Amino acid sequence: MKTRTSSGASAKPKAVDLLLSPVNNNQLANLCGVLDENLRQIETAFDVSIARRGERFTLRGEKEQTAKASEALQLFYARAKNTLSVDEIQLGLIELLNRPARKDVVRDDDMPTLMTRKAELHGRTPRQVEYLRQIQEHDITFGTGPAGTGKTYLAVASAVDAFERELVQRIVLTRPAVEAGERLGFLPGDLSQKVDPYLRPLYDALYDLMGFDKVGKLFERGAIEIAPLAYMRGRTLNHAFIILDEAQNTTPEQMKMFLTRIGIGAKAVVTGDVTQIDLQRGQKSGLIEARKILKDVRGIAFTEFQKEDVVRHPLVARIVSAYETYAAQEEKNGHAGDNK
Repeated sequence: MKTRTSSGASAKPKAVDLLLSPVNNNQLANLCGVLDENLRQIETAFDVSIARRGERFTLRGEKEQTAKASEALQLFYARAKNTLSVDEIQLGLIELLNRPARKDVVRDDDMPTLMTRKAELHGRTPRQVEYLRQIQEHDITFGTGPAGTGKTYLAVASAVDAFERELVQRIVLTRPAVEAGERLGFLPGDLSQKVDPYLRPLYDALYDLMGFDKVGKLFERGAIEIAPLAYMRGRTLNHAFIILDEAQNTTPEQMKMFLTRIGIGAKAVVTGDVTQIDLQRGQKSGLIEARKILKDVRGIAFTEFQKEDVVRHPLVARIVSAYETYAAQEEKNGHAGDNK
């Protein structure tokens, strides 16, 4: 595989030529995808343009970005003995985009393994790998950060793993139904139907990781329970893997109540995004307070996810970044206006 740089017109970014070898037309077709969709994903991820003629690829963009895109093409070409789906391309790109940050964290021989229906499931970014390791090594783990970073999904995957390995006897998943609040009575249906929409993401993760039929049977046996946070009061949960999702919407009293439900042989994960609090104005978030109170308590771990850990479409991380830049600019403009 050879690369070389050529100068184009002054207004255009420099071009980098990449020659993939040994030449294999089937691998090239798998690499590019249907209608070159895989190449478009790589272009979007690294903000480059890619032109192809046979096994020769020409990349244009910033020097650092074209180098990363070249690495991606070579990596995916080596994997292209079989058809590459868009999902595989996007997940591979996320790993590549995060690889330079902390190479020492992500090592194949030290990667936490999870026993779920999805054999390929693992941490895609250094912080995700660290998060999984902390869950395995600590009885209580807090995972906070923006949407799409895998906080809840990886927590549920860890719960499934612990259950399959018989480290716990049941899985308990809970969320505060804050958005309903006092308006719960206006929603149609009985209490279960009223709160189900708030718990749906937890159901979806379980079905994905264990299969619909198995989850249904475990619900019937009581080995899996999903309930609003209010149902946790007065209970002691022994030999259970407990997940509190959307914890930014708990009050300090609710958070303390939840953390004191943990019994013998239990493990707990608390997830939330402190930038998306739906509590009434002036009401404190139990998640924010808990991080301050418990930061030095031995046996409790904290993972702070960043926008770089977003494991969704490559554009999502850019969208998050764009909103952050806009908010910072608006705040700056607001302060400037205050000084006039």
